[in-house]
Amino acid sequence: MRVLATAGHVDHGKSALVRALTGMEPDRYEEERRRGLTLDLGFVWTRLGVDGEDLAFVDVPGHERFVATMLAGAGPVPAVLFVVAADQGWQPQSEEHLAVLDALGVRHGVLAVTRSDLADPEPVRADAVERLAGTSLGKVASVAVSAVTGAGLDELRTELARLADRLPVPDAGADVRLWLDRAFTVRGHGTVVTGTLGAGTLRVGDRLATGEGTAELRVRGLQSLHEQRAAVGAVARVAVNVHGPGDGSLRRGHVLLTPGRWLSTEVTDVRVTGEPAAGLPRRATLHIGTAAVPVTVRPLGEDTARLTLDRALPLRVGDRAVLREPGGGRVPRAVTVLDVRPPRLTRRGAGRARAAELAGLTGRPDGAAELRRRKLIRRADLRAMGIPVPPAPAAGAPHGPARTRHREEPAAAEPVAGDWLADAEYWSALKDRLAAETGRHARDHPLAPGLPTEAARRLLGLPDRALVDALAGAAPRVRAREGRLYLADGPRPGLPPPVRAAVDAVRRDLAGTPFRAPEAGRLEELGLNRRALAAAVAAGALLRIADGIVLLPGADADAAAVLRALPQPFTLSEARRALDTTRRVAVPLLELLDAQGRTERVDDQRRCCRAREGNGGGRESNPPARDPRAPRF
Repeated sequence: MRVLATAGHVDHGKSALVRALTGMEPDRYEEERRRGLTLDLGFVWTRLGVDGEDLAFVDVPGHERFVATMLAGAGPVPAVLFVVAADQGWQPQSEEHLAVLDALGVRHGVLAVTRSDLADPEPVRADAVERLAGTSLGKVASVAVSAVTGAGLDELRTELARLADRLPVPDAGADVRLWLDRAFTVRGHGTVVTGTLGAGTLRVGDRLATGEGTAELRVRGLQSLHEQRAAVGAVARVAVNVHGPGDGSLRRGHVLLTPGRWLSTEVTDVRVTGEPAAGLPRRATLHIGTAAVPVTVRPLGEDTARLTLDRALPLRVGDRAVLREPGGGRVPRAVTVLDVRPPRLTRRGAGRARAAELAGLTGRPDGAAELRRRKLIRRADLRAMGIPVPPAPAAGAPHGPARTRHREEPAAAEPVAGDWLADAEYWSALKDRLAAETGRHARDHPLAPGLPTEAARRLLGLPDRALVDALAGAAPRVRAREGRLYLADGPRPGLPPPVRAAVDAVRRDLAGTPFRAPEAGRLEELGLNRRALAAAVAAGALLRIADGIVLLPGADADAAAVLRALPQPFTLSEARRALDTTRRVAVPLLELLDAQGRTERVDDQRRCCRAREGNGGGRESNPPARDPRAPRF
C-alpha cells in the first residue's frame, strides 16, 4: 500500500478529485456534504490497475481555520497530491500548505490542476510547478483534470502509479510509532484507533505502549482498508482495536509505540530553518505526526533553539516537525530534532556554549559522532534516540580482537560494562584518572589507603558503579579488593609507627600459636581499632579472617598445609585441634579456605582438602607440611 495526503486551498476540489479517483466519499459528516466543505480528515482508497498496489488518500481540509487538522493528516504521510484550481490559481492556503509540506521535508508528490473544464489550466500549471520546484518537493509531474467531466483522470492515475513506484520502501522491522488521527468505540469491541503506519509492522497480540508511558495496550484486532488482518506492515492505513488501561482516553495526537524502544522527552534542541531563531515567538505550537503540542521557545544560536514541550513526546534525532505561531500569522518553520536528551543550561554562558555545540550537529543520526560527544551512553538509550550503535573498532586495531575480513554489516561496538558504551579516547582517559585518584587517596589516607568504589564513581562523575568496576578491571595499575581500589605497581602504603609497633606485637603473640587470633581486648590494648586494622590489612601486614579476627599473612596457606596432613575428610573439631585454635577462629578460617578453593564440604559435618591444581583431580596425597611455627618474612 501507498498513502498520500491531499493539499491545497479550500474549495479547489480536493475531495471531489479523490471521490472521482476512488469512487468513495471522503467527507464522513453530513455537515461536510451539506456545506461542500471538508471539516475533518477523510480516508479513501483505490487500486492502481489490476495487479497494482492499493493507494490510500488522507483528504485534508483546505480552510485556513483548519490548518492544524491539515497538519495532522499530512504529518505522518510520505507523499502528497497537491491540488490547485484552474479557475482560481494560487491562493493563500495553497501557499501555507506548501510551506507546511516543505517544513515536513515531503519530497514526493503529483500536482493536479483541477476544474480544467472551467478555465485554461496551463498558466496555473506553470505557476504552480515553479512554486513547488523551490521546495522539498522539487520538480513534480503535473496533470490537468476535471472531476466533473473525467478529463485527465486516467493520466493522473498513471502519474500516481509512477509516484507509488518511486516511494522508498519502509523498514518493516522498525520500531512502531503510530500517530493516531481517530479514536472511537465500537460496540462489542471497545476502543478502535486509526492512523498511518509509517514504519514497522503491527500484529494481533502485540503490546503497544502509550506515549505517556503509563500503560501497555494489547492489539485485539487489525484492519487495513476495511479488511481484517493478522499483521499489517508499513506503509499502511490501519485501524487497531486495542484493550488495556486507559484505552478510552486515546484521541487524535496521541501515539502508540513499541514498548521499551522510545524515549519521551519534554525538552529538545532543534534546528529551525527560515528566519533567524532570534525572531521566533516565545510560545508556539509544535506539530509532529498528528500531535500539536504548545512549546516554549528559547533561541540558542542563529538557527538553533531549545523547545520545552507542554507534554512529553517520543522524538528521535532527525525527526522533522513544524513550528507554527498561534493564529498562523507567520509562515510555519521547519524543525529538525538535533538532541532529545539535551544538557541543562544552568551556568552563565551555557547557552552560548550549547549553541556552538549544536552548530556542528547535522540532525542525521551518527552513532560514532554521538558517542564521541556524549562520552558514555547506554546502548538501549542510543537506539531509542534513533541513533545506530557505532561499529566496533576496525580489524587490526591495536589490542582489538580479530575480525572477519568480509562482513555484510560491521559488528556493533561492545559495551564496556552492562549496557554502557564508551568513547575509546574518553575511556582511556578515565583509566588514567582512576589510577591518579587511587594513588592520591593512598597518599592522603595512609590508614585507609584503598579508595572506596563509590567514592571513585563520584570523583570521576560516572553514572553507574559498574563502570568503576569495569575500569578497575581494564586499568593495568589498579586492583580492586573488598570494595576498594589500590595501586598494583605503586609502593605498599607505609604504616604509622604506632600501628607498626602494634602489628609487631601481634606477630610476637602469634609466633608460637599462629592460629590463635588475638582477642578483641588484646587488639584494643594494642590500639588496633577498626581503622588501624584496615590499614594493616591493606598494607599486607595482617590477614583478615573475619570482622575483628586477624592472623599473620600466609596463615591461610599454612592452615591448609596442616589440614592436608589429617585423615580425609575431617570435622570442625578435628581441624580446630590440629590448628590449636578456638572455634571463634576455626569457623571463619575454614569458611575462608572453602572460598579459596583449598577445602570443600563433604556434608554438613565434614570437609576435605581439595586437590592442588595440576594434581590430576581427586583428593590429593598428603604432602609434607611446612612447620607453621616457622617465621615468614
